[in-house]
Amino acid sequence: MPRRTKILATLGPATDNPKVLDGLISAGIDVVRLNLSHGTHEEHAWRAEVIRDRARASGRQVGVLVDLQGPKIRIGRFRDGPIQLKEEETFTLDAGCGLGEGDQHRVGITYPELVRDVHRGDTLLLADGAIELWVDEVVVDRIVCRVMVGGVLSDGKGINRKGGGLSAPALTDKDRRDIRFAAEIEADYLAVSFVRHAADVEEARHLLQQAGGKADIVSKIERAEALEAIDDIIEVSEVIMIARGDLGVEIGDAELPAVQKMLIKKARFGNKVVVTATQMMESMIEKAIPTRAEVFDVANAVLDGTDAVMLSAETAAGRYPVKAVQAMDRVCREAEKQSKVTRSHHRIDTVFGRVDEAIAMATMYTANHLGVAAIAALTESGSTPKWMSRISSGIPIYALTGHVATRRKVTLYRGVHPVSFDVVAHDSQKANEEIVEELQRRGAIRTGDLIIITKGDLNGVEGGTNVMKILRVGEHIISARTVD
Repeated sequence: MPRRTKILATLGPATDNPKVLDGLISAGIDVVRLNLSHGTHEEHAWRAEVIRDRARASGRQVGVLVDLQGPKIRIGRFRDGPIQLKEEETFTLDAGCGLGEGDQHRVGITYPELVRDVHRGDTLLLADGAIELWVDEVVVDRIVCRVMVGGVLSDGKGINRKGGGLSAPALTDKDRRDIRFAAEIEADYLAVSFVRHAADVEEARHLLQQAGGKADIVSKIERAEALEAIDDIIEVSEVIMIARGDLGVEIGDAELPAVQKMLIKKARFGNKVVVTATQMMESMIEKAIPTRAEVFDVANAVLDGTDAVMLSAETAAGRYPVKAVQAMDRVCREAEKQSKVTRSHHRIDTVFGRVDEAIAMATMYTANHLGVAAIAALTESGSTPKWMSRISSGIPIYALTGHVATRRKVTLYRGVHPVSFDVVAHDSQKANEEIVEELQRRGAIRTGDLIIITKGDLNGVEGGTNVMKILRVGEHIISARTVD
């Protein structure tokens, strides 16, 4: 049985060896992430090309996600290396200090407008919350702070305001250039960092379409204020990513588990895809096996219904990138055996607005109650298998399409597996026979198994799915279709 939860792995220096890429593909990656916070366009373009070539050679399809850096607010650099901050000391974030002139008492900041966003009594968190500063006063272009939690502080660490509320826009000039790059390499997904509201998503989509890109938009939920506008953000996005690093710093780590569960539930109910990210197996940057806490973290995300789990530095810069994917794969598979993830009451009382959506829902209800071995969805855009994948089930869904872009898109959908199939070139009966042969070749079905095929009367028409056909492998059972 193929794994249902998808694995999204970040590429970087640790994966540039083609043998490592082959290992990642063999271990089961579904989508790769190009993190534009690091590296050049040339490096990332090469990685996208090579991973697609290596996947194609192995008979696999791997999606490509381009992740924008966004307005990451950081401190500058220190003249003489890292400093040690002690509790109750005074330390100043100084917009007038050169970015390379930091010392024991002050450091520059990359976002001068920060001085207008904070006030006395605010708490600023540096280095993913490891350093905590209490704002004592704001004087012209200086934020004078008292150290509440000290530690070693080094160059370029991020700054967050506890509770959120920083005014930096979601898209920077660099992001606008990077959006054009994403269009050039035909990225399948574009991740927008530090989304605040739906307008940020719409702006990114407009810029992407202007550049000729067709990627789906991933909204990274990492700002406290994004939670206040979450319904609107989900509505205008194809995917949300629960970016637990910055989000946890802004809202507090204790709130993260409940927020994660809420976001997964909301995304799936809205027929959107959801990725759970950040520190999922971070110990594997240096160690060959994950901690038990990390195993539980990944398993709980699977049980909650996430479409994908993500590896960041574990693969991009870690010592064991292939082993990290293998570990994530085995944890996902074990979690998926639980009955909680194979039965669903999702949208049981919902009125559907489209015929193809109704077919998708009817298919999953039937499949979950009839003992079906596999579902084959002939699709143009991937919408029908995506709707199907919102329903909890242990039954594999095969998205059969002649469009490579659609095959790449569905690599992120939970429980959906892309298959190259040119439906336009087949009549209905011949198509059914070849679908059965293809699934048999993959080992998905055997003689006597029940399968469901969904398709449209008019081949090659997007949104035209209006037929659900139930077959027993080796004989024809029954055909059920909607009224047009």
